[in-house]
Amino acid sequence: MAETILQIAVVLIFFSIAFGVLRLIIGPSAIDRVVAIDMLTVVTISLIALYAHISGRFVYIDVALVYGLLSFLAVLAIARFLERGR
Repeated sequence: MAETILQIAVVLIFFSIAFGVLRLIIGPSAIDRVVAIDMLTVVTISLIALYAHISGRFVYIDVALVYGLLSFLAVLAIARFLERGR
């Protein structure tokens, strides 16, 4: 049962990646592309956490947390940059 749930999670994560890349490509504005990149980082964090669970090496959770923090700071910096440009 748990293996089926993990397979469903992997499929949903890869659908999220596909839709995020699609929004990144066809996003009409820079803000749409920034939101798509932020969504892709969240999906990547979930993929790292899922891999940590499957492999049993929970050191990857620390990697996911640091990646999330850096992603948050990058989105803040880009938002400030875009706010000044308008």
